[in-house]
Amino acid sequence: MASRKTFLSVLAMAFLVQIGMAVDYPVGGPEGGWDTNTNLNTWAASNNFMPGDRLTFKYPKFHDVVEVTKADYDTCSGSNPLGSYTGGSTTIKLTKPGKRYFICSTPGHCAAGMKLEVDVATTSATTAPAPVAAAPKHSEYKGIAPSMAPEVAPTTPSIDSELPIVSTPTPSPTPLSGAEGSARWAQVALGLCLGMFLILTV
Repeated sequence: MASRKTFLSVLAMAFLVQIGMAVDYPVGGPEGGWDTNTNLNTWAASNNFMPGDRLTFKYPKFHDVVEVTKADYDTCSGSNPLGSYTGGSTTIKLTKPGKRYFICSTPGHCAAGMKLEVDVATTSATTAPAPVAAAPKHSEYKGIAPSMAPEVAPTTPSIDSELPIVSTPTPSPTPLSGAEGSARWAQVALGLCLGMFLILTV
């Protein structure tokens, strides 16, 4: 029962992380749009699209958004659409890695530049953690003082006993230097990234 709850918790966390990381892209950017005046493929090349992201097309009603194959994209043909949208506002979710192609099927508009190729990246190519370095050996920690034989205090007579008083000093731990503290935080961050990667791949 506990393992099932753990699995469901990890699954819910992965779902929430995916939702939190999804981005809504207004096609053409804030200065452009779904029109013949915007260099749409230059805009697309400047973004890193991931599964879960959304494309939002805003356009006058005499335009449309038609999803097509690569062959129809190259010839500006909207006769065999994979999807066709009208109405001035269209949001399309990018559900999986790969290329998707969009055109405006109004005669002459695609040839004038209203065509968009979107390359949705694979999540593993962009979120794979860096290799984890082997933990350094104990002797490589410069901030930890080597063990020392305890010092024996001079023997003084005790009032209550004839036994000598012996003190053993306990050295306090040496604080981490700035560089070592930074390395520790880097290891923590790397561990978090690795954990997120494992959650997302479950």
